[in-house]
Order: sequence, then C-alpha cells, then structure tokens
Amino acid sequence: MRQLGAALLVSVVAGCATVPPEEDPVQIKLNDIDARVQRIERVVSNQSLLDMAQKLDAAQADVRTLRGRIEVLENTNESLRKQQRDLYADLDKRVAALGIGTVGGAAAGAPASPAGEQAAYTQAFDALKTSNYPAAITGFQSFLNTYPGSAIADNAQYWLGEAYYVTRDYDQAATAFRVVGQRWPSSRKAPDALLKLGYTQFEQKRLAEARATLTEVTQKFPDSDAARLAAERLRRIPADAR
Repeated sequence: MRQLGAALLVSVVAGCATVPPEEDPVQIKLNDIDARVQRIERVVSNQSLLDMAQKLDAAQADVRTLRGRIEVLENTNESLRKQQRDLYADLDKRVAALGIGTVGGAAAGAPASPAGEQAAYTQAFDALKTSNYPAAITGFQSFLNTYPGSAIADNAQYWLGEAYYVTRDYDQAATAFRVVGQRWPSSRKAPDALLKLGYTQFEQKRLAEARATLTEVTQKFPDSDAARLAAERLRRIPADAR
C-alpha cells in the first residue's frame, strides 16, 4: 500500500509539472491584469487626455471669472434700483411737503399749480412707478406740451428720460436728459440728468463721450451722489476707449 500511494503521488506531481504555462489559469489571470494595467497607462499618458484636462481647467477658470462679473453686475443693478427707489421716494416727499409748486429747483414761494396740472403730472408719475412705461412716456410728453412753464417741468423732462432709458430707447433718453441741463441748468435734477446721460452713452457704446460726460458730473457736482456714481462707472470705462 505504501508503495502504491507513493507511486500515485509521484504521478500527480509529474502531471502538474507537465501543464504548459500558457494554460495555467493563474498565469492567464495575471497576464490579463498586466494587459489591463498597460492599457490604463497608455490612456493616462495619452496627450489628448491631458489636453482635455487643461481645457477643463481653463473652462472652470472662465466660469469663475464670469460668476465674478455677474456678481458685479448684480451689485451695480441693485445700486441703480436703490437709487431709483430713493429718487421716487424723495420726489414723493417733496411733492407731499411742498405741493406741486416748488419741486425740482423752482423758486421758493412759487404759486401752486392748478389741479389739472398736478393731476396730469401725478398720473404720468404713477404710470412710471408701476412700470407702465408707454403710459408714462405719453403722460410726461403731454404734460410738457400742455404745461411747458410748469415749476416741475424739469422733473417731468427728467422722468421722461428715465422712462425711455428703462425701455432701452437710448436715443430718446439721451435727448431727454440733455434737455434738462440745457433748459434748467440749476435744477436739482441737473446732476442726475447729466449722470444718466453718461449712463445712456455708455449703453450706446459711445465710451469716449460717456467718459467725458461722467467726468463733467464729477467736476460740476463734486459733492453729490451723482458724482459718486459717475466715478464708479468711470472705473468701468477703459482709458483708451473711443
């Protein structure tokens, strides 16, 4: 029995020794893993993949830059909206306190406007506050035609420009804002009108003119809110802009 067992063991060992390496399942698995590793290494070292990674990094950097610009624009828009709200509130307070006769730089003690004049102005102004800009434009135009000598004609002219500006009719807005300074240079609306003329020129891409107009605001009205806003916008205009 011992001789038989020994013979069988020798036979099994001999049989295993004769299995070719290419048929060994363990070796086959190792070869497969090695081939996969080599393929992965080739992919990682592929220049096109590196280029894609670089492009992705650049795109991410562009996104961060755009987000920054969007935040700046949002802050600027919020500042403009706040300015507009403050202007509306200021006008309402002055109208309520003084009546219709002394608003917008008119001389103190001016006689109160007739009820029809006040009603026409209020109707146009209410349309502006509710964003009904076509009605506001029509109303202020009608008011200026009917009451050209009104103590608040300068206000009406300014708000007419605002109505054109928010509807992006920049040509009409520029004309309206320019008229304020020409006809009522001492008006309380003169600094704001000159500022908004500069804004309008900026939107029209007439950057050299916008820079000149906004610089004039800072020089003529150095202590005003309009001068501060003009200085902020000037920083967004390249020095070599045309």
